[in-house]
Amino acid sequence: MKKLDHVDRQILQILHEDGRIPYTEIAHQLGVSEGTIRSRITRLLQDGVFQFVIQPDPEKLGLHVQAIIGLTTKLGLQKEEAEKLSKFSAVRFVGAYSGKHDLIIQACFHSNDELITFVNERLSQIEGIAAADVSLELKQYKDTFSFVQDDEVTLQ
Repeated sequence: MKKLDHVDRQILQILHEDGRIPYTEIAHQLGVSEGTIRSRITRLLQDGVFQFVIQPDPEKLGLHVQAIIGLTTKLGLQKEEAEKLSKFSAVRFVGAYSGKHDLIIQACFHSNDELITFVNERLSQIEGIAAADVSLELKQYKDTFSFVQDDEVTLQ
């Protein structure tokens, strides 16, 4: 098992705040060499600790309707249906859950009509989906991918 140390966590935090920051600036902020930063970032990327991702704002792309949809699947079809749902461009997240819903998806649409069409014409055609519980996002208070904490992180 590899453990992330304080420097690794600081690098992740700095990159989270500005993924375009030059390695020289990170090195300056942390008081280490640029080579140290370069090798650590390379290792963190190779270990799959993080990846560089562009996160567009759905609102600015005209996707004004965001929905969380809880789905009940027929027994034994959860994985198969998740794979089908992953292919829809409107769907940005698919996860398997225990509890009331077997799958939960997050999807973005231009309008309520587009959401209704998705539910009534797309989801309804997937035989393994028994029920859908649609919740509309009214206001977003937080949307982040930062999981960096001061606690020691252990990789498996």
